[in-house]
Amino acid sequence: MKKKFGFLVLATMVLLAACSTGKGTSSTDEKSNGSNASQKQVIKVASGGELSTLDSAHYTDVYSSDMIGQVVEGLYRMDKNHDPELAVASSEPTVSEDGLVYTFKLKDTKWSNGDPVVAGDFVSSFKNVVDPSFGSSSSNQMDIFKNGRKIREGQAKLDELGVKAIDDQTLEMTLEYPIPYLAQVLVGTPFMPKNEKFVKEKGDAYGTSADNFVGNGPFVISGWDGNTENWKLTKNKDYWDQKNVKLDTIDVQVVKEIGTGTNLFDAGDLDYTVLADTYALQYKDSPQAHFTPKAMVGYLSPNHKKEVTGNVNVRKAILQAIDKETFAKDILGDGSTAINGFVPKDFAKDPKSGDDFRKENGDFLPFNLKAAQKSWEIAKKELGKEEIELELLSADSALAKKTIEYVQGQLQQNLPGLKITLKSVPLQNRLDLQTASNFDLVFGTWTPDYADPINFLEFYDSKSGLNTAGYNNPEYDKGLNDARITLANEPEKRWDKLKELEETLIEKDAAVLPLYQGAIGYLKSDQLKELQVFPFGRTVSYRLAYVE
Repeated sequence: MKKKFGFLVLATMVLLAACSTGKGTSSTDEKSNGSNASQKQVIKVASGGELSTLDSAHYTDVYSSDMIGQVVEGLYRMDKNHDPELAVASSEPTVSEDGLVYTFKLKDTKWSNGDPVVAGDFVSSFKNVVDPSFGSSSSNQMDIFKNGRKIREGQAKLDELGVKAIDDQTLEMTLEYPIPYLAQVLVGTPFMPKNEKFVKEKGDAYGTSADNFVGNGPFVISGWDGNTENWKLTKNKDYWDQKNVKLDTIDVQVVKEIGTGTNLFDAGDLDYTVLADTYALQYKDSPQAHFTPKAMVGYLSPNHKKEVTGNVNVRKAILQAIDKETFAKDILGDGSTAINGFVPKDFAKDPKSGDDFRKENGDFLPFNLKAAQKSWEIAKKELGKEEIELELLSADSALAKKTIEYVQGQLQQNLPGLKITLKSVPLQNRLDLQTASNFDLVFGTWTPDYADPINFLEFYDSKSGLNTAGYNNPEYDKGLNDARITLANEPEKRWDKLKELEETLIEKDAAVLPLYQGAIGYLKSDQLKELQVFPFGRTVSYRLAYVE
């Protein structure tokens, strides 16, 4: 989620429901011959934001990534224990002795238009992502393949990417460096295949509507024209594992307000709905309330290209002037915790000791009013300003609005002479403003695609399409490259380098301003079973879900 702008994952969770006749229950068929007939496998789902694209190379938000995950499947998928398992791949790959060449055999699977899924569909999809002219914000994800980075930096030709189709059923990947966690990486959305023939036919229109898209996943999408705020997922009869997909229909609608979801749940019109802030506090003792930790970080991204936010003392002052503990406990109240680093806790472990990364690396620039005000005074002198006004941008979800309102209050109270104006816009507008570097500060979240710290740290690679903040530190970039390649076969040294990089990113440069580590709070009826809610990557999957 994988990667991509991190956006408010608490608001990204979908609201899952069934046609209902009572609180948290789903309608049933008529009783027949003295016994209950099968439950109708029809549910209602609300997305926390608009669907912006179905193109796995062009998505930049978790809402779109989640939907792509329902309708497209790659070499691997996540099992019920959140571990990678074979999907389109028919067996585990053969691997060369140096750990660089992987050869996959593919199952006999189909696209929803009847075309066979072939190895070339993966090759063309990966080339779309890495191609500089295509403009994918996930292009850095292809750095794992031979020449991937060189291609996106214009130093190698597209045909030199280390991925090729040996034949229709055989896919060969040549890596830039050994990756022991490759299966986890390949579950990510940027590594989904696309029907090469169909993509060429549709051109720039591909993925912009349900009619301009075909998938190979558990469900087929219909009713989305690129702007509508509701659409439908139906069981894909041609899906290779369709016998294990129980849901027949999922009606999706955009619901941004958490209160709306809780009201619908209480009225019996939803089986699943997100909880956060005051609603999480209100329902925390309910037997139908659940809270699941999430490897997601909510953060402020300062624009390094602007005069004020390009000043390191401004950034350090802002980060240390926000009481994150109070925000997580009293405003979110859903199990989220304050975080003083960019890599979350309970996410990655030291390869030697098994200790948690966050615990080992400690706290960087925590809430400290005295230190914040000292940095602020230095910054004002450096800038020659006594009064400073900054705009804080966010999406228009309820949680995003609450977050920036809290930050505004903290900064204006704790940093004399600072005025914060707020700007909340629809998600796609926010993404467009970020891409154009038209912001001072922006609030977002980041959820990783796989359990390795580099999936957070490479967000601020100067060449990353996700680095709209414009952070550029050559030494940091070199350190990332060392962690990816030079130290790939030296896990302990690599681990130390990753810790060093996070310290540079936060303590030294305050390049990103972390606020909290998220959790997923939700209300769920007893009738909803086997919904997959992921700790990282995409948020949710309906593949195994059913109504009982």
